Amino acid sequence: MSNDEQSPVVWSPSEDTLKHSRMGRFKEWLEEQGYGPFADYHALHQWSIDELDTFWAKVWDYCGLVCDTPADRVLGKRDMPGAEWFPGMKLNFAANLLRLADGDHANREAVVAYCETRPVLRRTYAELKADVGALEAFLRSQGIKSGDRVAGVVTNGYEAMVGMLAATSLGAIWSSASPDFGVGAILDRFGQIEPSALIAVNGYGYGGKVFARQDDFAELIAGLPTLKCVVSVQQLPDQAPIQGDLVTPWEDAIASGAGQPPSFTPLDPDHPVYILYSSGTTGKPKCIVHGNAGLLVNHAKELMLHGDVGPEDRFLYFTTCGWMMWNWQASALMTGAAVITVDGSPGYPSLSFLWDTVAREKVTHFGTSARFLAGCRKAELKPARELDLSALRVLFSTGSPLLPEDYDWVYSDGAPGVLLGSIAGGTDICGCFVGSTPLLPVRRGEIQCRFLGVDAVAYDEDARPVSGGRGELVCRQPLPSMPVSFWDDADGARYHAAYFDTFPGVWAHGDFIEFTEHGGAIIYGRSDATLNPGGVRIGTAEIYRQVETVAEVKDSLVVGRQIDGDVEVVLLVVPAEGQAITDDLLKQLKSRIREGASPRHVPRHIVEVADIPYTRSGKKVELAVARLINGSAKADNRDALANPEALDHIREQLNKASLLPNG
Repeated sequence: MSNDEQSPVVWSPSEDTLKHSRMGRFKEWLEEQGYGPFADYHALHQWSIDELDTFWAKVWDYCGLVCDTPADRVLGKRDMPGAEWFPGMKLNFAANLLRLADGDHANREAVVAYCETRPVLRRTYAELKADVGALEAFLRSQGIKSGDRVAGVVTNGYEAMVGMLAATSLGAIWSSASPDFGVGAILDRFGQIEPSALIAVNGYGYGGKVFARQDDFAELIAGLPTLKCVVSVQQLPDQAPIQGDLVTPWEDAIASGAGQPPSFTPLDPDHPVYILYSSGTTGKPKCIVHGNAGLLVNHAKELMLHGDVGPEDRFLYFTTCGWMMWNWQASALMTGAAVITVDGSPGYPSLSFLWDTVAREKVTHFGTSARFLAGCRKAELKPARELDLSALRVLFSTGSPLLPEDYDWVYSDGAPGVLLGSIAGGTDICGCFVGSTPLLPVRRGEIQCRFLGVDAVAYDEDARPVSGGRGELVCRQPLPSMPVSFWDDADGARYHAAYFDTFPGVWAHGDFIEFTEHGGAIIYGRSDATLNPGGVRIGTAEIYRQVETVAEVKDSLVVGRQIDGDVEVVLLVVPAEGQAITDDLLKQLKSRIREGASPRHVPRHIVEVADIPYTRSGKKVELAVARLINGSAKADNRDALANPEALDHIREQLNKASLLPNG
């Protein structure tokens, strides 16, 4: 079967999109200046990596980013790690996100915040900027200064946006966690970075239930001795606020600084703006530090050019403040779009709630997880037939590989007219290596392209580019949003070990990927979770593609069991409601995997379990189960899991099946 038959085109850009999308206009703008001409997107991409300095300078100019002092040049040192971006520049991150908050745009909606426990909140750009200035003035009055850390245990809503912008305006570093994290998990993160200020909610709502956290967060405050002040948000209006000598209610903090404009303090290009965290499933999370100019220009490229987001748009990405997609979503403010935030369960009061919100708010760009789209397919939702989604132009998906069957669902019952943008990158770069563009067709089961300025290829084990096959996802040239450092890693040893030990001087991302003949990409899972039965390397996503389209299966997880110098494939299956793992279902699963993948992919063991463990950002925790089944002594950090009890049940089931080393 040819590649075209396997990956048929399911969406194509119109002539209007090719010409008038922001990417189309950027291409034309470059050609008017004598660059190119570019026959297509792939030619534009090749130029962007051949002329890396010029490309990023042009992105900065075209996207209208602002600085107080221009850079001496785009790239100083080009080493990886250690690339030096925009040396000599002085700028402020928050100033760029609020650059359209004055003038004609001031009274446009900036943030529309939905949550389960409070009424919908609507704020304009002018109101947002005023609140940012007020909170910054309060933080300054409490002794918070440039370089200090401001931590947030906050929901995806208005206060999180104001907190981040106020912190980055004064030159502080923002770091956030979701309020459903346990106190231990939060201390594992914030305890390392020693924050001076904390913004915290008194609880949250999820799935129609209320979870009060004021007592837990009083314990958290006690565990952070560097705090100078705490701002308490009444996310649960009927619950008591957080108590303590350091605590000021949100409304009082805003009132105390009312009328003060944001300072937008000019800072160096590599001054930290965010600290994000690895999942921390095997110990304390790594603290990943992202810099001022690099993150800004990369997000501008991703949102404005690849995402085609602009001032008339309405942008909703379903996320929590513990996932990098929150930071990505926040950067949409720089485009002038209205950012629609949603906090709570995506399935409450029904699975159609997010789609209902997209229709009601006339959302143009909707982002969610591959898992959510698979859930909609399995529930046989039909938003395209039941709702007015005429405003929706782009549907983003990330978190895990998007199944070909989910492309089918989107283009039949989901949102047939949209550009389905499967995007992939990570917390490590707070952005994407591969994803969508309005200048190319969408093919079933494929990510459209490498992103502009991203010199990504697949490497074999000998550091040779793989053509027409699978390999390690690497990036051979610097990318502006690569971290400036890890926190408390003075000699850079941990940073180097994380990305540059495998292939010296080349970023190894840890994904198992194939680049197709039309320039698209297919990700087969994490490379550290790939399986090697009989010495043949296969990705876990290849098995998920077969299993998770079976109606009787709700969820699954694949690991390799090392035995007698070889690897057995073990498949854990969560049956759909009302189903059980019968002999007929076992035969069906094995047959589907054999025919859809290969005989080598067929599991040696299939075990029924009640649940699959996930990180708090919604990723399957394959390695924890692999360590369990292979008797690793390395302990897992249960606080990093959204549902640690799933591991306990899996241990019991594997033991019953005599699959544990001491079982």
